[in-house]
Amino acid sequence: MKDKFYTYIQELQNTITHRLETIDGKAKFQEDVWQRPEGGGGRTRVIENGNVFEKGGVNISAVHGALPESMQKYFGVKDADFFACGLSLVLHPKNPFVPTVHANWRYFEMYDKNGNIVDQWFGGGQDLTPYYLFEEDAKHFHSICKKACDAHDANFYANYKKRCDEYFYNTHRNEARGIGGLFFDYLKKDKQMQMQDWYSFVTAVGDSFLDAYVPIVLKRKDIAYTEEHRNWQEIRRGRYVEFNLVHDKGTLFGLRTNGRIESILMSLPPYVQWVYNHTPEPGSEEEKLVQVLQKPKTWV
Repeated sequence: MKDKFYTYIQELQNTITHRLETIDGKAKFQEDVWQRPEGGGGRTRVIENGNVFEKGGVNISAVHGALPESMQKYFGVKDADFFACGLSLVLHPKNPFVPTVHANWRYFEMYDKNGNIVDQWFGGGQDLTPYYLFEEDAKHFHSICKKACDAHDANFYANYKKRCDEYFYNTHRNEARGIGGLFFDYLKKDKQMQMQDWYSFVTAVGDSFLDAYVPIVLKRKDIAYTEEHRNWQEIRRGRYVEFNLVHDKGTLFGLRTNGRIESILMSLPPYVQWVYNHTPEPGSEEEKLVQVLQKPKTWV
């Protein structure tokens, strides 16, 4: 399974980066192939200063070795080895009317000292972070997520949409990071689903990403904007940074397993503002967004 999924994310990385380069028309992904001293490595691809994408990364990795002590405590195990692979992407568009997007699809195995698999699971999801709210964009993104879920189980979308709203939430701000999507973790073999079934589901979600995001980019990337729009975008990006550094499990896992810092922190945008006690004008489009972030909506 680990070889099968790693092959899948290699191919998916190629598909996504090629499509994004075509859309941008200027910038190309810079590739870094790196090795982790403790075992494994990855292929980082970063795009910067493009016509459409100000900064973004589409990264894959496959790492293995002894599970660090901090993670042993987290999982409640002792002297375990692990394998983890996944694709993680974040795209920060230049135009404030184009939303930031994040996605991740991953697979994890844990072993005893004899090399036997003692646990395995999939995780991942995809979520949208707009700076200006276009309800038709939110509905489109969620409808594609729902379609991918419904092909496998009628309950998946509602369950994983709810988990996404709960997970991507800045508790210290009492607001969501964005308008959500899907989030799932610890997808393990059970009475209904074998690991192959979970593989089919997770890869279906991965395959749906471009259909969910690209039409929104094409629709919004050429809208004229002002310096005020950019200021708001950068203020909201600050909230994005706060979530990734305070709450995000993937960031913490990477740091605790001696991951490659440049790959872990590629999710951070290049230009950000923290304005003291900033409050949007009553009745403004900016306030409309914040109101939705404070109370997640049902989009489809």
